[in-house]
This record gives sequence, C-alpha cells and structure tokens, in this order.
Amino acid sequence: MDREDIHVVVVELQQSVVMRGIKNKLKELKFQVTEIDDDEKEISRYCGKVDLFVLYLSESIVEHAGAVQKITNVIEDTDMDDQKMVLVGEKDFLDNITKKISDLKKFERFLLPIDTERLGDMVEAAVQATGESATKRILIVDDDPAYAKMVRGWIADDYMVNIVTNGMNAITFLTKNNVDLILLDYEMPVVDGPQVFEMIKSEEELAGIPVVFLTGNGTREGVERVMALKPAGYVLKGTTKQDLLTKIGGVLAKYAK
Repeated sequence: MDREDIHVVVVELQQSVVMRGIKNKLKELKFQVTEIDDDEKEISRYCGKVDLFVLYLSESIVEHAGAVQKITNVIEDTDMDDQKMVLVGEKDFLDNITKKISDLKKFERFLLPIDTERLGDMVEAAVQATGESATKRILIVDDDPAYAKMVRGWIADDYMVNIVTNGMNAITFLTKNNVDLILLDYEMPVVDGPQVFEMIKSEEELAGIPVVFLTGNGTREGVERVMALKPAGYVLKGTTKQDLLTKIGGVLAKYAK
C-alpha cells in the first residue's frame, strides 16, 4: 500500500506541540491526514473507514476535567469497528494510564521522543499489524450497568473487557468484533439471555464462542433451567471476584483454540 493511500486520523483531546509536529511530518511523508477533536460523532464517522487513529496522551491532558471519560469514549467508539489506533506518549505515563483504563492495553504505542525519520515506517507497521493480542477479550451483556462495571473492574487487569446493556446490542457488537468469552445475564427485559444465547448459537461465525450465564437465581430449579441450554457454564451474581476469575480461566482454557 502506498503512503498516499493510507488514511490517518489524528484525534486531539487538546492542542499540543507534539501532535502538531507529528501531523506536519505525516503530511510531509504523503499520508492522508485528517484532524479531529474529541467529538464522538466525528470519531464514529471515521471508525472502520480509515487505516489508523493516532491519540496523544499526556499528564496535562488527563488532568483536564472530564478527560478520562473522553478517552474512554474514544476507545469505545474505536472499538465499534475494531479500528486500529496507536497511542503517543511517554512510556511511564502510558503504563500508568493503562492501569486506570485497561482497554488501552490492546493498542500499539509510539513512545516519546519519536524518531521522526522512522515515523513513516512506524505508521506502515501499525497499519499492517494483525491486531491479534495474547490478551483475551470478554463481552459482558447485562442490563444493570452498575453490576457490569463492577465485574469489569474485577477482571480488567487480566482481560480486555467490553460492556453492552441489552441483547440486540450484544449481537451488533459481536458481528463487528471478535471476543473469546461472553458473560451473559440470564434475565433481561425485551430480549432475555436465553434468546440472545439462541441467536449466538444460530450464527455459524459466533456459535463457537463460549457463553457463561450470569444469574441471580441459585436454587436447584434455577440452575437446572440455566444449564438446560448447555452454556459453557454459569456464575451466580453473588459470587466473589476470585471465584469469577477462576471460572473464566477454566472456561477459556477448555475452549482454547
């Protein structure tokens, strides 16, 4: 692919000398460069339609009010179409911010100071990367955002985690993204867990994804009803963090490709 054919979108959370230099160098190297701010509609408009997003992160940006939420929104938007993105910043800072926002783990990094003579090769390598990661991705499907976020907090140090809050959004997400395991709420309004499970298993490309039901009903009848669908397993919503991690690890090991 010629550099003139590679479209790079630079996402600016705020103006910076660093990004100005990178943008100018990318243009000089004949890449197609589009500059946008943190507007979610603009980000969504380019998702899946360009070759690479570039996001600069620094302490001054993150200290700005609302910046962490804006970064999270950017990540969620780029996730929608498995958009490739690179993070620009200092190693220590990127290491620290990754601990706060675990989904940053999956993205390539351009560490400062950047060797501008190598920038063109770095961009080409990022575009050509397969995007495969040793880190497993888990999708949580639950209509209770507070519970879903709690579970994400429990497992985010070990896995990439995405959340959707209804069954149809789960199917939409799965048609655009690869996941290794689904934690699926059994009881949800409109489209419940069993219906979502049936839809997943009816699609050839999705049928192999292990599904673990989340259920608040620990009675014998309740468990039997869940397991009658033959999921990869179930987890009671009152379980502990360690028991959940143990269950997830066991299912992933059993279904390892």
